[in-house]
Amino acid sequence: MKLFRHGPRGAECAGAVDANGALRDLSLLVPDLTPEWLAPAKLAALAAIDLARMPLIANGTRIAAPVAGVRQFLAIGLNYRQHAAEAGMEVPKEPVVFNKALTALAGPNDDIAMPEGSQAMDWEVELGVVIGTEARRVAAADALSFVAGYCLANDVSERDWQLKRGGQWVKGKSFDGFGPIGPWLVTTDELPDPQRIALTLEVNGERRQHSSTADMIFGVAEIVSHLSHFMTLLPGDVIVTGTPSGVGLGMKPPRFLARGDVMTLDGGPLGRQRQRVV
Repeated sequence: MKLFRHGPRGAECAGAVDANGALRDLSLLVPDLTPEWLAPAKLAALAAIDLARMPLIANGTRIAAPVAGVRQFLAIGLNYRQHAAEAGMEVPKEPVVFNKALTALAGPNDDIAMPEGSQAMDWEVELGVVIGTEARRVAAADALSFVAGYCLANDVSERDWQLKRGGQWVKGKSFDGFGPIGPWLVTTDELPDPQRIALTLEVNGERRQHSSTADMIFGVAEIVSHLSHFMTLLPGDVIVTGTPSGVGLGMKPPRFLARGDVMTLDGGPLGRQRQRVV
C-alpha cells in the first residue's frame, strides 16, 4: 500500500493511493495515520478497504508528512561509501546517530524557510524508515519485521550550525521544515527490499545526487537493530538513513542553497518531492 496524509497544517486526514494511482480519502474510516495504525493487524485492515468506494482527493490538496504523532525523529550520518569519501572521512565502524527535532518534520512539497543569516543551507536526499512495532534489542535478521514502511526524505542541513557552532549535529538539522518526508508511506509488503532503491536530487533542474541504497554502509536491518540496542523504537518513529554523495558541502568549492531555489527529489516507488527555499 501507499498511505499518505492530506490537508492543511493541523487538520490532516488519512489517505491511500488506489491501484490506478488516484488519491483517495480515508477519513470516513480512519481519522488520521497515527502510530497505532502502523501495527501489522491495522495495516491489514487498511489493505482490505475497497479504495474505489472512497472519495477522491481534490487536485491541489496539500500532501502532508505521511505519519502523525511521531515521537522520535532519528538520523544516520556518513552512511554511503561515496559520501564518506567526498567528506574526507573514514568509513564508520558503527552507525553515526543523531536527532532531528520533531518540529523539522514537514510535508514533501512544503516551502522551506531559510534560517536568518544562513549561508550554508544544504540538501540530502535519503531513504526514510517508519517503525510499526515497538522494537527493543532486536536482531538484524528480524529487524525488518518491525518496520511498517518506507518514505522519501530530505535531511535539509545548515552546515555552519552543524559544524561551526559547537555541540552536536542536531543544531544544523532541526530548523523548522528541515525534515520533509513523503509523499507516501510505502508499506513493506509492496517494498520488501529497501536496499535496491534509486535516489535522485536536483536543484533548479540540475542533478546533484544520484545513487542507490545499495551503496549504504549499514543497511536498514542493521540500523534498526543497532538503534534498538540502546533505545526503544516506538511505532511511528522516523529514521532517515543517510545521504549519497553530491551534497553542496562536498563540492569544490562548496555550493549551497539560496532563496528561490527549488529542490526536486525522486525515490522511484517512494514518489517525488518538490521544495522551494523561501
